[in-house]
Amino acid sequence: MKLKIAAVGRLRAGPEADLVRDYMARFDKTGRNLGLGPVSLHEVEAKKGGMAAEAHLLEKAIGLSAPVCALDERGKVMSSPDFAKLLGTWRDQGAAEPVFMIGGADGIDPNLRARANISLSFGKMVWPHMLVRVMLAEQLYRAASILAGNPYHRS
Repeated sequence: MKLKIAAVGRLRAGPEADLVRDYMARFDKTGRNLGLGPVSLHEVEAKKGGMAAEAHLLEKAIGLSAPVCALDERGKVMSSPDFAKLLGTWRDQGAAEPVFMIGGADGIDPNLRARANISLSFGKMVWPHMLVRVMLAEQLYRAASILAGNPYHRS
C-alpha cells in the first residue's frame, strides 16, 4: 500500500529534513515486506491567501487518494499501536493510497478538514507544521516496526 503525505510548505535542508529522510528510509525498508510503502511527499506552497488558498493546492495534491487523514490538534489522540493497527487495517482493506494531510502555519481550512476520513492529533499542544512531518515520519516507521513484530514493541 502506497502512502502519500500532502503538506503545505517546503522543508528546507536542515535537521528536520534529515530526520524525515531517515525515518522515511527506515519505513520503506521495514514496510516493504509488510506491503507498506513507499511514501511520496507532495509539498505545496504556503500562500498569502491563507488556509483557503492552501486548501485548493492541498486538494490537488490529494487527488483521489483515500482514505484522507488530517493532522490536526483537534483530532483523535492515538497510541502508536493503535496507529499501527489503523495502517494495517487500511492495507488489509485494500486502500490504494492513504494520504496524510498537513496544513500550514494556520492549520487546515475547515472545509478541507471536513473531507478527511479521520483527524489525528499528536497531542493537545500545537506543533510547528514542519515538526509534524518529522513526528509523522517517525510514527510511520514505528507503525511498520510494530506490525513487523519488532521485539521492542511487543507487550
